[in-house]
Amino acid sequence: QNNASLAIRNQVQQLVAEGYTVRVLVRDAGKARTLFGDTVEVAVGDVTEPATLVQAFDGINRVVSTIGSTAKQGPGSPEFIDYRGNNNLVDAAVNARVEQFVLVSSMGVTHENHPLNKMFNNVLIWKLKNEDYLRNSGLSYTIIRPGGLHDKGAGEQLIVLEQGDIRKVVAIARADVAAVSVAALRYPQARNKTFEVFTVKQPSQQNWPEQFSALKPDSR
Repeated sequence: QNNASLAIRNQVQQLVAEGYTVRVLVRDAGKARTLFGDTVEVAVGDVTEPATLVQAFDGINRVVSTIGSTAKQGPGSPEFIDYRGNNNLVDAAVNARVEQFVLVSSMGVTHENHPLNKMFNNVLIWKLKNEDYLRNSGLSYTIIRPGGLHDKGAGEQLIVLEQGDIRKVVAIARADVAAVSVAALRYPQARNKTFEVFTVKQPSQQNWPEQFSALKPDSR
């Protein structure tokens, strides 16, 4: 499985475990069934084609977007996926009058000279543009900016929520990012806030309401 599949799988498994009815938006229904079986609803669509999103959003009240570019140029590039694709999801959410949009972005988006921008065709710049689009949409939202992503030791360390996009080398397991996303859906204290997430080597004793409440809301 590639990193995108792992991220989606972590997210879906935790949402299902929390009792949510989950609908996944995919381009390949067969692949979705291989990953999730009959535990989820499957909607076939493409984030670069807004017309395909209308039916997928019918009856949806909350959205979690973890999409990301897969190429430097062309239709899979940051401009088309991280920016335009996520913008299309935001528009569909507005039209469907969803209650909350949770966006998984990235730490470092405010640093134009970040090495990732040089490596991946301004990926962080495009992510920040999409963040701003979501903030200005009128939707209730939560924007989560994880540090470097990996797949080891999920649930073993303390998840830290921080603001200011301070440049530092930190990391977090994809499954821990999924845990933050699920918590953001559960606790209203997370709404209309943008924050960075990473883990530190301390016992995992999360107090989500307290952690979310300590964050400053975005200016709107």
